Amino acid sequence: MPTPGGRRIFIDKQSPKAYDALVQTSTAVRAVAADAGLDRNLVELVNVRVSQLNGCAYCLHVHTRAALRAGETPQRLGVLAAWRDTELFTAVERAALGLAEATTHPADTAAQESSYAAAQQVLTADQVSAAIWVAITINAFNRVSILSKHPVHANP
Repeated sequence: MPTPGGRRIFIDKQSPKAYDALVQTSTAVRAVAADAGLDRNLVELVNVRVSQLNGCAYCLHVHTRAALRAGETPQRLGVLAAWRDTELFTAVERAALGLAEATTHPADTAAQESSYAAAQQVLTADQVSAAIWVAITINAFNRVSILSKHPVHANP
């Protein structure tokens, strides 16, 4: 049966087993990132940056708040889209952000090779893997929210 009024189906609600598996994957990825030495703040920076690239308003709303709770500053969040043009991010953060962008746009093989090579200069193999997994996971959540048109409501 079609959805009333052509509204989007919230695929997370329509297929909860699939969504729960994604949530479980995300939980495992956060643990892998922590074990690799990537702190929660960096994970949230990657989540926000990937969500910016994908234009996911809902995930930007969720992960900007999470980044602030993790200790991120409004200044750095405000310039995150232009992270390459600032000195506000560490070498580790820059490497993870480069990998996140390469993961989000895998068809750009030149950027992918460049980002991967740069990351290998400052990140361990475990950190490279974890950063890519964080980006893969948030990309999946972005697609769930974008295709479901999850709303963002004003904060009270």
